[in-house]
Amino acid sequence: MLKKCSCGQPMDIRLRTVIYSKHVEIDNVPIYTCSKCFHTEILTGVKADLALLISKLGSQPQIQKINFNELNEWAFLIAKASDLELVHIPIQSIVGERIDQLLDLLLLSRSLNDVNWENDLVGRLTQLTRPVLMN
Repeated sequence: MLKKCSCGQPMDIRLRTVIYSKHVEIDNVPIYTCSKCFHTEILTGVKADLALLISKLGSQPQIQKINFNELNEWAFLIAKASDLELVHIPIQSIVGERIDQLLDLLLLSRSLNDVNWENDLVGRLTQLTRPVLMN
């Protein structure tokens, strides 16, 4: 789970704000950070979702603030695991609980024949199957 920086030090995962085109603040983006040389890298598994979001914003976006943890399940889980009230709960339990929630919502979306909601939930579950933490 740990990633080493090019300077040799271990990197921490932190939630940061990414500024796009001086107009958009994208909060809660999981980023590896080196406390020695301050090098940063976006987690491999969330890069594609961040790139997709930025491409949808276009080259001249409106001034806005976006919570990435509302769009990306790994950002959601890291934010949840960082909550001081939940630090005593093992991360595996938090992940399992979220998967159960998404599966329950998927059943509900199917029973309501809400195809858009169903597709969103399938996409969220798919995010959780992609490797996120790379060395």
